[in-house]
Amino acid sequence: MSDDYDLDEGPDPATLAAAAPEPPDATDPVYAVGIGPGNVEYLTGRGRRAIAEADVVVGFETVVEFVRDETDADLLTCGYRDEGETLAAFGERVADGERGTAVLMGDPNHSGYQFLGKVERAVDGPVRVIPGISSLQVAASRARTPMEATEFVTLHKSGPVESDLARLREHAGKRNLLVLPRPFDWMPGDIAANLVDSGADPSLSALVLERLTHDDESITRTTLGDLAASAGGDGRDDTPYSDLSVLAVRADGPD
Repeated sequence: MSDDYDLDEGPDPATLAAAAPEPPDATDPVYAVGIGPGNVEYLTGRGRRAIAEADVVVGFETVVEFVRDETDADLLTCGYRDEGETLAAFGERVADGERGTAVLMGDPNHSGYQFLGKVERAVDGPVRVIPGISSLQVAASRARTPMEATEFVTLHKSGPVESDLARLREHAGKRNLLVLPRPFDWMPGDIAANLVDSGADPSLSALVLERLTHDDESITRTTLGDLAASAGGDGRDDTPYSDLSVLAVRADGPD
């Protein structure tokens, strides 16, 4: 992540993003658009318009690439190393009167608040979120785990995740679980092993849903115990699953 903040000392940008409701009467806001799971067919009409009407669009390079053909705006792309510098340049453009839009994968309300907080800090003005269709929602549909009967946890963030893992352990076998893993130290196998080691039923049905809505979408149907066998390591080559995955654990045993 960027060096502008220390998650151990704070403030976490996600805390800034969630500090207060959006102002109801914001004029000329910067938009933070959830672009969906990376398939532009899942980009909402309102989000598409905010991207098309922008003068400058900012986001991680892999995200911006998905919407490159949706706009004539200048595209400012970044990675973790240069996101502070890139967002500062974006903020300067907005301060000069240009219309700005930030793009985030999925829905900003699912794992996007750290980047959202950084955007808010960079522009020093109102930011309006345009929710998107996330891979989480698609996963819930594929796994048939209705959200009202499901505990959702995201590990796809910087900083400690022990409290999030504790929530999963508390609800495993009682409610469906939907989890966004963190590449590559908390992948589906690592999460499964943590649950099984804490007493979760290894026969619980588990699905690893990868690259949802893309042509190479795949779904691995297994059990929590078998999935735990892939635990270990913290690199791309240490797991059979991609960084674009969602873990679903059903509460009702094997299929």
